[in-house]
Amino acid sequence: MGLPLGLATLACVVCISIGQLLFKQAASALPAQPQLQDWLLNGWLLASLALYGLTTLGWVWILRQAPLHLAYPFMGLAFLIVPTLAWVFLGEPLHWRTLAGGVLIMAGVALASTS
Repeated sequence: MGLPLGLATLACVVCISIGQLLFKQAASALPAQPQLQDWLLNGWLLASLALYGLTTLGWVWILRQAPLHLAYPFMGLAFLIVPTLAWVFLGEPLHWRTLAGGVLIMAGVALASTS
């Protein structure tokens, strides 16, 4: 996988990760007993769905260019990116075990993406 395709793949993973934070914000914005209008008018939910839609189109483009066995391991990076972004932007705790697991995942991505 060349550098431009690798960067596009990484961008998809980052966008998927940001989408997870938007989903969390959408869930937090809903009232205890949400009605249909609460779901339909939830800006966070609409933003996350739009981002996921665009990212899905990007992912399909990536899969046209790269074999799945090379592209898919990058999705594992979301297990590190999501908790880190949640810590930075949502104030959620970030434990050393999460970081250690992320390092192991990144090592696995590096191993799986080599020829």
